[in-house]
Amino acid sequence: MWNEPYLETCCRSALNRLRIARALGRPPGLKDGPCLARLAGMGFCRERPDGRFEITEAGIDRHRTEILKEPRAA
Repeated sequence: MWNEPYLETCCRSALNRLRIARALGRPPGLKDGPCLARLAGMGFCRERPDGRFEITEAGIDRHRTEILKEPRAA
């Protein structure tokens, strides 16, 4: 049974950009800002004190299964 929240295409793209950015993070005020806020609400990223968004461990796991299409870790 599928029990994970659905990610719109734009949010999947934002998650991929977060993964690519790594520790640098994504700055606020970009077009993917609403997606970053949504991803943060789901725990896939967080907003740092400097205002940039960085991916969380949950986001890395979701990226692995949804973007890279790797199987879930057992």
